[in-house]
Amino acid sequence: MNNKGILTILSGFSGVGKGTIVKEIMAKYDNYALSVSATTRSPRPGEEDGTSYFFKSKEEFEEMINDNKLLEYANYVGNYYGTPREYVENKLNEGKDVILEIEIQGARQVKKLMPEAISVFVMPPDAKTLKDRLIGRGTESLEVINKRLSRAVTESEGIEEYDFILVNDDLSESVERLNSIIMSSHNHSYRNKEFIDSIREDVSVFSEGE
Repeated sequence: MNNKGILTILSGFSGVGKGTIVKEIMAKYDNYALSVSATTRSPRPGEEDGTSYFFKSKEEFEEMINDNKLLEYANYVGNYYGTPREYVENKLNEGKDVILEIEIQGARQVKKLMPEAISVFVMPPDAKTLKDRLIGRGTESLEVINKRLSRAVTESEGIEEYDFILVNDDLSESVERLNSIIMSSHNHSYRNKEFIDSIREDVSVFSEGE
C-alpha cells in the first residue's frame, strides 16, 4: 500500500471554527502535520521562524515565486503569504498527512499543482450560528463582523468545488469526521496503483498455473 501522506486543503467561512478543529486534531492524533506558511510580514511577539511562519524578505519571497517554490501565494495589505512546496512535500514523503488551512482562492491554486489533494469545506449548521459565533468571539466590531458575513456570500459560491463538506456543529464529532475522511482517502484506488498492479501481476501468474 502507498505510505505517502495525504494533503488536505481545509477551507470554510470566517468564524466557522477551522482553526479550532485543526488544533484539536493535531493534539489528538500524531500522524498529522500542519502546513507552515511563508510571509514577508514581521514576526509578532512569541512567533518563531519555521514554526509559526517562515519569515522571508520581499526579495526572498519573490525569488520563491519565480522559482515555482510555492503551491500558492497572495498579497494581503502589502505583505506576501504563501505555502512552500518543499515543506509540504517533505512531510508527505515522511508519511505525514498534511493539513493546509487556506481560503478558496489559494485552494484553487493548490489543486492545480496537486490534484491528488483532498479538499474539505467547513460549514456551520446554519447561518445564524455563524453570526452568533462571530459575535461571541468578542474580538471584532459589528462592522467587521458584517463584512465577514458579506464575504461569506462570495465564499459560498465555490463550495461545490470541494470534495467534502464538514458541518461543524459539535467540535469533537467534527474532529472525528475529518479524521475519518482523511483516513478513508488513503484507500482510494488511484493512490494505490503500484499495489494494485502488483496484485494484478501476481494473480495473472497464479492463473497460469505457476
